Amino acid sequence: MVFVLAALLFAWMRQGREDYGLLNLLRGEKPTQTSLTPPKSKLDLGDMSVMSRMNDEFARLSAAVLPSVVSVTTKTVKPGQMSWHPLFGLVNQQAQIIPGLGSGVIISKEGHVITNYHVLENSTEIMVTTNDNKKYPVIILGANRERDIALLKIESNRTDFSALSFGNSDEARVGQLVFAVGNPFGLSGTVTQGIISARDRHLSDSQMDFLQTDTVINPGNSGGPLVNIRGEILGINVAIYRGDENVRAWQGVGLAVPANDAKMVVGSILAKIKDGEKNAAEVSGNTGKGYLGLEVSTEPVEIDPVWGTARRGALVTNINPSSPAAESGLKAGDVVTKFQGMAFRSPGDLLHIIRTQPPGSEVKLEVIRNNKMGDIIAKLGTRPDVAK
Repeated sequence: MVFVLAALLFAWMRQGREDYGLLNLLRGEKPTQTSLTPPKSKLDLGDMSVMSRMNDEFARLSAAVLPSVVSVTTKTVKPGQMSWHPLFGLVNQQAQIIPGLGSGVIISKEGHVITNYHVLENSTEIMVTTNDNKKYPVIILGANRERDIALLKIESNRTDFSALSFGNSDEARVGQLVFAVGNPFGLSGTVTQGIISARDRHLSDSQMDFLQTDTVINPGNSGGPLVNIRGEILGINVAIYRGDENVRAWQGVGLAVPANDAKMVVGSILAKIKDGEKNAAEVSGNTGKGYLGLEVSTEPVEIDPVWGTARRGALVTNINPSSPAAESGLKAGDVVTKFQGMAFRSPGDLLHIIRTQPPGSEVKLEVIRNNKMGDIIAKLGTRPDVAK
């Protein structure tokens, strides 16, 4: 009992001090008192008017965009395989129903929806769920496999759907703020913020361009919009970069189909429907297949007015040795000033024009080489990433 009482007395005198022991007590030292003073905030909201306004504007932007984003759910029937049973012989296994999930964005008050083609591919049933949790069946108006864009129409008599408009993706700048909206992993109404990480980094007509962004894009985001600070569609989220096939989570690199390309696909689909074509399920034709095999500098070349041609040209930096450009005699160092007699604003515009031409057609390029101007006739091939 004496020992217990001594221990209690010592604990009371110690007052929770970890560095106060028996020797300190025997020396007659008293435990020092400790105090805790919470710090004051280093940031005064009164001095953060810009940040405060940005905070409010981001919240307003999200609230304005979310009603136009839908969740796309699909079902795909996988036929059962035939197997051998020792008693019953050849048996057909039951078919499997495989669910799918993606995102989409409404682009008209009548309920036209854009999403990715791969979200719908081989699906037997498609439904969309709007931001207010209402489910609607849809019909597929058309699609473009190459650009991975599909156009749907919500089956409803409503003409008051909340819709977003297209922005000009040609004006997208590296470092520009963007927001990705979608349903990653089925988590509906998700908004992530980032920037345009890259565009036109490697200008070539050998494949279609994408916008690169560091916004969080995960499975389920496919088909959702990438919007700018005005709430305009700058791109359609299509993929995440996976350096390791076993990793399916965000790694800081996402890709989006530029809005101008998506808008072109929508225009082609609606034009086919207007012309009375019943089957617009695969709208591609020759759109986006033209190919010369050249790479150009990202910066335009300013042309002296004494040449009497366009004021801007595209400097050819590389030629694919086995390409139509090489066969036509086009060389690295040439400056292309016109395509089919037409001037262009930037090297990116030149490549866009080439891609929209039908393969097999002959085209004329106006070229400056070694301070001499001349014309080169080339026959367009089919872009390698779509040639089968």
